[in-house]
Amino acid sequence: MTNAGNDGLSVDDPAYGAARGMPERIFVQRRRVLGDDHPDTIRSAANLALALASQGTFSGARALQEDALERSRRVLGMDDPQTIALTGNLALTLSALGDYAAARVLQEDAVTRCRRVFGKDHPNTLSALGGLAGTLWNQGDYTAARALQEGLVIKCQEVLSENDPQTIRATANLANILRHQGDYSAARALQETTLARHRRILGDDNPETIRAIANLANTLFDQGDYSAARALGEEALGRFRRIFGESHPDTIRSLNNLAHTVSSEGDLPAARVLHDEVLSSRRRVLGEDHPDTIRSEINLALILTSQGDLAAARTLHEDAFARSRRILGEVHPETIRARAALAGLDCH
Repeated sequence: MTNAGNDGLSVDDPAYGAARGMPERIFVQRRRVLGDDHPDTIRSAANLALALASQGTFSGARALQEDALERSRRVLGMDDPQTIALTGNLALTLSALGDYAAARVLQEDAVTRCRRVFGKDHPNTLSALGGLAGTLWNQGDYTAARALQEGLVIKCQEVLSENDPQTIRATANLANILRHQGDYSAARALQETTLARHRRILGDDNPETIRAIANLANTLFDQGDYSAARALGEEALGRFRRIFGESHPDTIRSLNNLAHTVSSEGDLPAARVLHDEVLSSRRRVLGEDHPDTIRSEINLALILTSQGDLAAARTLHEDAFARSRRILGEVHPETIRARAALAGLDCH
């Protein structure tokens, strides 16, 4: 998702409030002067939604985007560039909220319209393809996601350049897919390259740079290099806390990754505290049914099992399995993981 200008700012910094406050003031003024259906008002609503999403306020962003998209379709038409952009942005917000099916429908529509209006090689089309690849991955369609992402990286390199931020972002996303499929060496090579480019082009405190730090830490963890993973994970967490605050999804995700590293280092009491904090934060920020919240239930339950607290572990496992079946479906990898974790508990 596109970040509204909040790089290097803390949520407690007055400048961070200004990053949201300016688009909010413009939106309010345009509604009053121009009316809700004026194209400039719709554009301001879209900008305010992006600012909210960049701060992790996805529910507020969704409400604005749904209203703005309905107006843009009616006033400007389905194929207007602003309507297409709103379609893609709403899809990304829905994906962040865990509604992958609805996100996919919108993203497929955005890709089709981008190809027709802008052409298959336009940056807007490439961006729409990246969003669709991410949602395919979230739905568990790993093969299709990888094929789409590999083609996207090649196209970005051809059309843009290796150092273009969109190419770097596409490469980083491909590296994440490779990592999840177990190709750690290839993922690490791509992540080290993209991190170096992020640091040089965007700076150390840009959110995309920090995500690149966190992603490389995850791959180092998968390779068993827990010390290096922890060092990078702590760096990412510290930067996210300073820039976004404690409740931002990126901060919580970084805390979750650090909890896994601490657990693998053998410090189960510390890992339990961290996983409990992650679960509480995700329930508060994302809601009980978000896929990330469900994953956190399983993670904490596994720690509880290791510590012998089987009753508490079973409660979490059963809840996670029930929610995953209902939200993600029977054959989603997370549902299968939840089922296996519950079956493993029965063996104790």
